[in-house]
Amino acid sequence: MGKYRKFQEGKLGWPWVVAVGIVKPVLLATTKHQWVGGEKIPESGGAVIALNHVSEIDPFTAAHIVWDYGRRPSYLAKAGLFKGALGKYLRAAGQIPVDRTAGASAFDEAVKAVNEGSIVVVYVEGSITKDPTGWPMRGKSGAARIALATGAPVYPVGQWGAQELLPAYSLKPHLIGRKLIQMKIGDPVDLKDLEVQEHTPAVVNQATDRIMKAIVGLVADIRQEEPPSELFDPKKAGVNATGNPDKKRNTK
Repeated sequence: MGKYRKFQEGKLGWPWVVAVGIVKPVLLATTKHQWVGGEKIPESGGAVIALNHVSEIDPFTAAHIVWDYGRRPSYLAKAGLFKGALGKYLRAAGQIPVDRTAGASAFDEAVKAVNEGSIVVVYVEGSITKDPTGWPMRGKSGAARIALATGAPVYPVGQWGAQELLPAYSLKPHLIGRKLIQMKIGDPVDLKDLEVQEHTPAVVNQATDRIMKAIVGLVADIRQEEPPSELFDPKKAGVNATGNPDKKRNTK
């Protein structure tokens, strides 16, 4: 059962019995959490949860808040993981295989999942932020495109604190002292006027900007700081948009 709302999606299934039985006690032992607005997560139906990305442990902490409010989160995962016993487990858990060589397959699979009633979690930046001070960097269009294609609500989430447990690109968690994980969920981003328009790049960019603005505002609320006037742009800064920014940028 979720801590704040009973599980809403019928039969739990063995993969989630295993995951919750193992992962949640570890998180409770290593973190404290402050959830604000979690009751906004819909009790049923498809939706997009759009977060900023600060640590490789984020998927676990995001799953924690979604689970606490009675839903199962779905993530996009590399198709190569869906082999053997691990693949069986991931499929049974409702995760989404994505073949990155197949072009639009990630988008198509995410749209299908939302239309079938799943909560799909999207890290809008596409990678852990490269902003040196941890603020969200420029967003990618995935969450906006899914929301526009499905008409499903997209809930912005600002989060902070996971990087204290596992710093970005580190393999060494900081296990001394329970770290405070803060998440604040905002109201659905209003995209109704854009949904009825042709989903041109300009329209998708408008939707992405609205989502990012909402996320940055929530992060600012958590941090009690003024956000940058302009989001960090990896391209302008000359760093890789994905992966470890300390590694040499591929300019080919």
